[in-house]
Amino acid sequence: MNKLTDTYTLANGVEIPCVGFGTWQTPDGEIAVNAVAEALGCGYRHVDTAYGYRNEASVTEGIRRAGLDRKDVFITSKIWNNMRGYDKALVAFDKSMARLGIDYLDLYLIHWPANELYNPDWTELNLGTWKALTKLYKDGRIRAIGVSNFKPHHLRPLMETEVPPMVNQIEYHPGCLNPAFTGFCRENGVLIEAYSPLGTGRILDDPTLKAVAAAHGKSVAQVCIRWCLQHDVLPLPKSVTPARIAENARVFDFALTEEEMARIDALPETGGAWDPDTADF
Repeated sequence: MNKLTDTYTLANGVEIPCVGFGTWQTPDGEIAVNAVAEALGCGYRHVDTAYGYRNEASVTEGIRRAGLDRKDVFITSKIWNNMRGYDKALVAFDKSMARLGIDYLDLYLIHWPANELYNPDWTELNLGTWKALTKLYKDGRIRAIGVSNFKPHHLRPLMETEVPPMVNQIEYHPGCLNPAFTGFCRENGVLIEAYSPLGTGRILDDPTLKAVAAAHGKSVAQVCIRWCLQHDVLPLPKSVTPARIAENARVFDFALTEEEMARIDALPETGGAWDPDTADF
């Protein structure tokens, strides 16, 4: 990958820009609008939002404010947990599209899997939700479909359907490699996206990361994003600060050595805020 607009190719042939701009915890309104417009001005062409973030309308307003056509930006959204199941998922999609004000979506994800604590028939509930996404995909309203936070046992039933998931968006950063997630996805052609690639700030003072960053004249955040890319994972860095938004885009003029990658891979575990098997929301 040599620039923000270079792409990964999903299993169905759709190309997705290799770095996305994350908007989790970005307040709706001017803060989100300005952040998205700033990111697009820095060259991002991929923006990630969700119904649960409650900022979908601000994302598309940011695109308009940046003066870009809708077709020039890859937009992702996600279905929230209280709208699982076939009928509810179709309604949820229409609600997101009304907020976004667009006529198609590039990527739509199931935000979290249903689990046994949530519903004893969690597999059927996930399959019902997936059936709705598949219908929307086949109807041409979504270019690609996938999941988020799905462990292998959540994913397997969906992989056996007519249209298997193309993406799994998971927590992934130095100190959180999630090998159980990533190994299964790689074996089955599912692209891995990294939310919280900077560890929600928890790892920015790590001595190993600071030493690697100093060796390249880069920030720790830039090293984390570069580390994701060198693992063939698509990072979704988030910021509302213009200088940091621009900084996070400058990750294509250096490369980490194999030794540096190994040192970062060996960092102690710092992730796993929520376990998909026990999440009760």
